[in-house]
Amino acid sequence: MTNEECMKRAILLSEENVLNGGGPFAALIVKNGEIVAEGTNRVTADFDPTAHAEVNAIRAACKKLGTFNLEGYSVFTSCEPCPMCLGAIYWAHLSKIYYGNNRTDAAEIGFDDDFIYREIPLPLEKRSIPMEQLLHGDSIITFKKWTEKSDKKLY
Repeated sequence: MTNEECMKRAILLSEENVLNGGGPFAALIVKNGEIVAEGTNRVTADFDPTAHAEVNAIRAACKKLGTFNLEGYSVFTSCEPCPMCLGAIYWAHLSKIYYGNNRTDAAEIGFDDDFIYREIPLPLEKRSIPMEQLLHGDSIITFKKWTEKSDKKLY
């Protein structure tokens, strides 16, 4: 499939998802023109705020391929990824992002991802959700054990 055909598939899936009770978002994981996995937004349908199209597509691709590293693969998504999905894309090591609508388009229909983009660079004390560090001395022990582990698999 061409890049345009892949994007048209993502757009079609997003339209179908709206008709089936989901959000207006869909994503594909693709390598060499072959669709490896698809995902749609199932936040309200599954009562899961993390069930965004990109995350669902990444989960499906990783499960199918038996890996957590999607280097060499691309994501085609009907909308510019939100900060959570962008983080997932980076953690999955996807090589390229193709998107249809942008975050301004999403904000105009009530999906204001820009709020989160604005929160991230703020100092912790200025964010809208308070953050407080607790039991650091106890928590760091696990990190030390991880550092000492000889058979760990880095990701």
